[in-house]
Amino acid sequence: MFIVTTICLCLAFWGICYLGTGTDEKNLMSLSAYPKIIQHMVKNDPVLGPQVKCISAWASFLSNLLLYTVLMLIICFFDREDGFFPNFWKLLIMGEVLNLFDLLVIDLLWWRHTKRIRFTKTKNQPKLYHDPKNHLISFAKGTLLFFIAALVDGLILSCCQK
Repeated sequence: MFIVTTICLCLAFWGICYLGTGTDEKNLMSLSAYPKIIQHMVKNDPVLGPQVKCISAWASFLSNLLLYTVLMLIICFFDREDGFFPNFWKLLIMGEVLNLFDLLVIDLLWWRHTKRIRFTKTKNQPKLYHDPKNHLISFAKGTLLFFIAALVDGLILSCCQK
């Protein structure tokens, strides 16, 4: 059941990423994932620039931490184990598999090569999108995020014995 749940979580995440792209307006929501050169071009664009919403890295990290802590708690609540460590390891593996899937499949294979994420004015410049630096930084942040989420959820689930 754990493997099926993890695969479903990865596929759902990819679906959300797919549905969240396709137009300049949708792509603006994940502008921080783009290479710096693209971010600069978009922020200086007379049409798109005013639509850019800046959020601090801390606010983004904390909101994602809350989101994934709650989501993974709900997913694992009915399949919880007795004690802290079994729950912690299950949650940590689930989170890190999702994080690795995001890096390898979504970011490095799909995102960098699909036309769906390209802004209108840079459609014919695919090389601008190939810099993996932001994706690797996101992976590192995700590693910490999922560790903290597994720690918190493991503690909560160990208090809620079957």
